[in-house]
Amino acid sequence: MMDEQAEMVGVASFRDPSEAQMAKGMLEAAGVECLMQGENANELFPGALRVRLQVRAADEAAARGLLADAELGLEGDE
Repeated sequence: MMDEQAEMVGVASFRDPSEAQMAKGMLEAAGVECLMQGENANELFPGALRVRLQVRAADEAAARGLLADAELGLEGDE
């Protein structure tokens, strides 16, 4: 369970919520807990807004490494 007191940092952003969900699942399978911010924001205007993936600051390096290896969330915008 995610510690609500932990500092969260953005590690990736996605225009496609399903791609964000896949990245979240991959990180969680590797033991990195994460949150998606804005996952429902694209309902009115698909692709207009980004879904941001956040992890604990302590997990940032591991999360970025996993995402880079999978070539997910490489749109920039942390």
